[in-house]
Order: sequence, then structure tokens, then C-alpha cells
Amino acid sequence: MGNNYQMVAKTLFGFEPLLAKELRNLGAIDVREGVRSVSFYGDKGFMYKANLSLRTAIKVLKPIATFRVFSEDDLYNEVNKIAWEKYMDSNQTLAIDATVHSDKFTHSKYVALKSKDAIVDRFRDRTGERPGIDLDFPSLRINIHIEKEYCTVSLDSSGQSLHKRGYKSSTNIAPINEVLAAGMLLHSGWDGQCDFIDPMCGSGTILIEAAMIACNIPPNLNRKEFGFEKWKDWDEDLFEKIQESVLKKMRDFHFTIKGYDKAPSAVHKAKDNVDNANLAEFIAVEHEDFFKTEKQTERHLHMVFNPPYGERLSIDMPVFYKSIGDTLKQSYPGTHAWFITSNLEAIKHVGLRPSRKIKLFNGALESKLLKYEIYEGSKKAKKQEN
Repeated sequence: MGNNYQMVAKTLFGFEPLLAKELRNLGAIDVREGVRSVSFYGDKGFMYKANLSLRTAIKVLKPIATFRVFSEDDLYNEVNKIAWEKYMDSNQTLAIDATVHSDKFTHSKYVALKSKDAIVDRFRDRTGERPGIDLDFPSLRINIHIEKEYCTVSLDSSGQSLHKRGYKSSTNIAPINEVLAAGMLLHSGWDGQCDFIDPMCGSGTILIEAAMIACNIPPNLNRKEFGFEKWKDWDEDLFEKIQESVLKKMRDFHFTIKGYDKAPSAVHKAKDNVDNANLAEFIAVEHEDFFKTEKQTERHLHMVFNPPYGERLSIDMPVFYKSIGDTLKQSYPGTHAWFITSNLEAIKHVGLRPSRKIKLFNGALESKLLKYEIYEGSKKAKKQEN
């Protein structure tokens, strides 16, 4: 495979097939789905491209060692054996993220601490100096993953989570995660080939992700930095070439993307974020109460939204969800409407039967992404026409 090596992209539950498809479309080799992760092969340039272009990835990791561990001493000794001087200098800083699924290792923070000791002791023994710890902006971010007795040590090429796109300066309470928004859109089949609306747009995350998908804009173009920019083998010229190549694949968009919110503060925040993302020419945000609106186009309409859960607005859930169903039925013919909710009881009050239900997690909350197909006229009439 030449200069190719294995990498692992981490994602959210339910997004593994989406991420695998994204990787294949980018040109990854030997793509394999895992649980909340997808492994693949590529070279350094592909690692740069993956970080810039993947919409449903949270991290892109580069594994550098795998071994079996049965005790704390095993972990310390194996991590200490790794030639860390290849990846950083003693005067730089590090941070360690650990995840554990093991009977022997039950505390991820302790695993991170033990691994940190092994790394700094190696430097101190060889150079008399030890790297510092910087949890926010380290020179090298390291990932330790223990599954039963198998431990994988990886370099985190992304740095901060890839959901931090760099366009969001204003948020509401409990804003939707950008990766979750992008995955919902991809699950819904959104491809930019029709009009789009988010009728409860909050700070505009779904609108922005929808516009970036429609125009094929790399989602992480606005990020200030990636983890790999501090690596010893950082190649700025290569990165710029990759950036140019992905920008050349942007495409025109010939439809409308619109957002409504009944809170004036949310409308202001959404507009600010749209401006930050340089997408104001594609997205219109208006101060409207969805329940008092109707469809503004004769064309097919694609709708994706994240109804409030009661944090930003005080809501009578049964009445609120009934109003969603009534508004869709009466005012939005010719629409495919998708929304996510963690209030599984409230779904019963929509009064429409979803044609699809996809299990997702919004943070720690088990949620459903639901699809409602609103036909022109009745469904029965639609069937008779076909």
C-alpha cells in the first residue's frame, strides 16, 4: 500500500454507514465499519483531506501501537516502550484522552494518568526534561483505547473535536452538535436538489450544514487549526494543495434554504453564524412562528429540524407536537419533513404516521429521527394516481 497506513474515524451511534460512505467517496482504501467508528487506509494527504472534508467524523486517529494489557504495569511498560521522541520533543506539551471497555481497567482518567506517566518518564530518563501537560491546545493529543485486554495507542490528528467547525460564535441553550446535524441531513437524503427549510432553526446549525452539503463545501474549512499542524511531519505545502483540491469540488446551488424561529434572539444568533460561515448568499433566516406559516414554494420541499425540548421555550409537549402534525398536514403539502426528538412519548401526539424511524443519540439522550411524508392531497389519492 506504499505510504498508506491505517486510520480510524470516530463518529456518533447510527452514523457508521454514513461515515463509511463519505470515506469511500473521498477515496479511502479498505473501509470497515465498527461501533461508533470506521477504520480505513490512506496516506498523509488523505488524512488532511479527511479532517477537512468529513461531515460525520468527530476525530481522525492514527494508531501507532497495539498490545495486550493485563495490569497497570503492562500498560505503563508498553506505553513507555513507544518511541515518543519520533512524535514530539521534550519541551512540547501533550494531552491524553482514554476510553476503556474492560474488566481490568475501569477508570479512563486513571488510564490517561498512567499513560502520561509512562510518556514523561521516557523523556526524563533520556533527556532529563519532561513534556508539559496542556489539555486545551497540546502539541500532541494522544488517544488510548482499551477493549477487554487489547490496548490501541493513537495520535489524534484532529485536535479538538471535528464538530467544532469554527463558524459558531453564538448559540442558544443546548444547541445541536454540528456532526449530529450533518448526520441527520445525510440520513434524510438531503443532497441540495430541492428547496430546504428548518422551521425551528435556533442558532442555525442545521441550515449551515445543509448549505455546506448542497454546495459541497468542506465542513471544516473555517477551523483555526487541526492537531496534525503541530506534528513533526507537518507539511504545509501538501495541506494547501489538498485544500485547493477540495475547494475545486464545490458546486452551484439553485434552490432556497430558509430558517424560521419565533425567538428574535435565536434569529440574530443564526444570522451571525451564517455570516461567520460565509453562507449568507444561500441562507435566509426569518422571525416567524412555524405554526402560523405555510409552504412558500410550489416545488418539493425538504424539511429537517430539531424541536425545542423545553429549555429555550416553556412548552406543553402534547399540544406542541400536535401543532407540528397539524401544521405539516394543513400547510405543507409536497414536503418530506424530518425531525429529531428525545421525547418518545410526545411523538404519539403528532397525529401522523412516520414513514421512517432512525435511532440516534443527542448527547446522552436516546432519540428518534422521524420522517413524515406530506403528500399533495391525500395519500390515498396519491396512490391511485400511480
